[in-house]
Amino acid sequence: MKKLKTLFVAAFVLFAFVETSAQFSVGTDIYSSYVFRGVKFGSGPAIQPYVDYSNGGFSVGAWGSVTYASDYQEMDLYASYTTGGLTLGVYDYYYPGTAFFDVSDTTGSHGIELNLGYEVDGFSIAANYIVNEAPGAGTVGGDKYFELGYAFETFSLFVGAGDGWHSSDTEFQLVNVGISTSKEVKISESFSLPVSGAVILNPDSEQFFIVVGISL
Repeated sequence: MKKLKTLFVAAFVLFAFVETSAQFSVGTDIYSSYVFRGVKFGSGPAIQPYVDYSNGGFSVGAWGSVTYASDYQEMDLYASYTTGGLTLGVYDYYYPGTAFFDVSDTTGSHGIELNLGYEVDGFSIAANYIVNEAPGAGTVGGDKYFELGYAFETFSLFVGAGDGWHSSDTEFQLVNVGISTSKEVKISESFSLPVSGAVILNPDSEQFFIVVGISL
């Protein structure tokens, strides 16, 4: 666990000081609710800010989600590298209210996930694996999630399955099936507002969601 944290910090520092084609981006998304891999977190609308640093195929950044009712907060860190259609990454799930520097197996507050994704001709596949047990982040270690998708011209289909913290009984289950789309809403001659939406069914929990968001 300590080695993973050290590698993550080292990667962040390394990318931050390389100048070639580097750029920072910042923004926020506002969603009617926060649904992640077929599970709804918090109640009410969610504000999801991000800060990202990219350099060629490398990207490091921070992403968060805070519900309007303030009953749920999530603040994550990530690093990834993309070449062609292949993406390799590591993701750190953290929830405010737990001790940020606690990385123990008994009360740890960081769920560390390895990510692998590949896209080609509209098809996408993703595999994700939690490497540690972190009770403060709700991970049991060895949690897996796989997702397949296909992007048509105006919409995308996706189906995902997982175990551990993704399913109601920790067993491998189908948890995330849906359709998503996006469009640009023209506000003026020089400004358009990106709008996205998704219809999502979780067969495991038997819950159905409709989510719409805007990006700023």
